[in-house]
Amino acid sequence: MNILIVEDDRQTASFIQKGLVEAGYVVDHAANGEDGLHLALTGNYDALIVDRMLPKRDGLSLIQHLRSTGMQTPVLILSALGEVDNRVDGLRAGGDDYLVKPYAFSELLARLQALLRRVQPQQEQTLLKVRDLEMDLLKRRVTRAGTVISLQPREFNLLEYFMRHAGQVVTRTMLLEKVWDYHFDPQTNVIDVHVSRLRSKVDKDFDVPLLHTIRGAGYLLHDPSV
Repeated sequence: MNILIVEDDRQTASFIQKGLVEAGYVVDHAANGEDGLHLALTGNYDALIVDRMLPKRDGLSLIQHLRSTGMQTPVLILSALGEVDNRVDGLRAGGDDYLVKPYAFSELLARLQALLRRVQPQQEQTLLKVRDLEMDLLKRRVTRAGTVISLQPREFNLLEYFMRHAGQVVTRTMLLEKVWDYHFDPQTNVIDVHVSRLRSKVDKDFDVPLLHTIRGAGYLLHDPSV
């Protein structure tokens, strides 16, 4: 799932981003309201985390603009302003939840997950399937032919991306941007290593391989019987 953080304090943003990535999310960051608005309008995010006090455009103005376009993406507002009137203003501006600083990351994560649960059934599939390979996004559980496959968070995200693009060639650049959140090539074999590990878990003990390397192009997850 893709999350956008709009936060001008880089230390705070880095802390949140690290925690969300460890929890299995793909995260983008904007350091001011104008950049945040642009990313929110042009990107495909499952939820936004928006600081209230931002340079160039404040958080409430950003949210109001998004709502005026009809965008219903859930928004968690972060703010040091914790009075009742402040919270009410945030919710009336279009925020779905309001978290007062300082806060524990565990609470932020729980609130974000609660927001995602509310909209998930309407927004996207919660069960992905390719042949006998199944991924339950709500339970974060993967099985093949009924056998549970244990995956690390990055492996889970990688497989989710492959399954969402089943039957399509997925390039290294696509994986770097969408799974690793890199917008440059780190010139390492990190993708090859992770794909190899994932293939050993998904295909090794099964008769029909699903994950293939397309030389010079990328990777392909598909059901050969289709």
